[in-house]
Amino acid sequence: MKTRNANQVYKELLSKTEIFAIWITNKVGSIGFFLIIFIWTFLWISWNIFAPKDLRFDPYPAFVLWLFISNMIQIFLMPLIMVGQNLESKYSEIRAETDYEVNIKSEKEIGIIKQDITEIKEMVYQLTNKK
Repeated sequence: MKTRNANQVYKELLSKTEIFAIWITNKVGSIGFFLIIFIWTFLWISWNIFAPKDLRFDPYPAFVLWLFISNMIQIFLMPLIMVGQNLESKYSEIRAETDYEVNIKSEKEIGIIKQDITEIKEMVYQLTNKK
């Protein structure tokens, strides 16, 4: 029985949309994305508090447009994160299956080695007792 590579099996099972979802999920889960959102929020709120009144486009204290855009980002990211979690779960299952296969193979090989050692011990015993 040949041992399967869990990474290769997983990649073969993924569709293009799932690969895209994983890519997006990895980007969203990065410090870079956090910094982009943080800086965007900081600049947006700062601009709409401290800029000249005629240049402000999302009035303090409500920031309605900022809230709307932020909520839209959250609405789109929430199911995407769930998709990413489901794909990670699929990967974990594949890894568990391949680990199980390796364990079964190892158990068989250990049994063969134990049997060989027993036979060698018997042959040594027989050779030492013939003298």
